[in-house]
Amino acid sequence: MNENRTTSTTAAESRPPLTAGLTGAELLRWYWTLDELTGLARTMGVARHGGKTALTARLAAALDGLPLPAGPARRRRPATAQLADPVDGDTVIPPGQRCSQVLRRYFAEAIGPGFHFDAFMRDFIAENPGRTLADAVAHWHATRPDAARPREIAEQFEFNRFTSAWHRENPAGTRARALEAWYAHRALPKPPGTA
Repeated sequence: MNENRTTSTTAAESRPPLTAGLTGAELLRWYWTLDELTGLARTMGVARHGGKTALTARLAAALDGLPLPAGPARRRRPATAQLADPVDGDTVIPPGQRCSQVLRRYFAEAIGPGFHFDAFMRDFIAENPGRTLADAVAHWHATRPDAARPREIAEQFEFNRFTSAWHRENPAGTRARALEAWYAHRALPKPPGTA
């Protein structure tokens, strides 16, 4: 991912137009944005739900004339009452509570301006109905050492993975240079064996 990276790709090999004339294998060889994939799915009549990874798998199957992969059943979140102001440390988290602006305001006041909903807090709110907001504040403080450790970025966040690695390899690099490197990277076919 170094900006000086060389490639064995020939100049004649460039990203093809995203059309229903591609094969599934050719689709999988290149980087496509979610908007591009959604547009192709719309023109082909392929379901567009489920995220980029699931959409790509459905499109690859459809392009090859194969049965579409079974996706998870679409879940509708039941309508649940959400917390409303005023809230305090004794407020109990109800089932189905979302990470709302009401909670954001409370946590920013209780924790400070550095508060943000990270995976630890989102999971706590989702998985701990019946606990209090004071418990959530304690959870925030208890998880800060783990939150400070770098974690691998999930595969579906390809842009974030690339720019993070690029900045590690090019610590003095600018955002503009990282974007140039990203556009050059995504114009190349993916290495064999990668999704």
